[in-house]
Amino acid sequence: MPTPSSERKPLIDLDLLAMLRCPVDGNQLELAPPEVVERINRAIAAGTQRDVADQKVDRPIEGGLRPTGGSIVYPIRGGIPTLVADEALAV
Repeated sequence: MPTPSSERKPLIDLDLLAMLRCPVDGNQLELAPPEVVERINRAIAAGTQRDVADQKVDRPIEGGLRPTGGSIVYPIRGGIPTLVADEALAV
């Protein structure tokens, strides 16, 4: 039986999230909303998603972290956030 969304384990520990910062500008990071993650995954499936280094992205993401008010998302795959500036995804 599926777990209700209110009981689902977060993609990343909230204490860890509070300590993480954007490697580009040092802003605090927040979880990307599900609709943003879905939009990115649709673009990946369509073959149109590129990272900020203009490399084609071919692996879907579980979630993402974005700088507060930012227009990029750092992907989360396998429960591990990738905080590499060149691998951030434009949204």
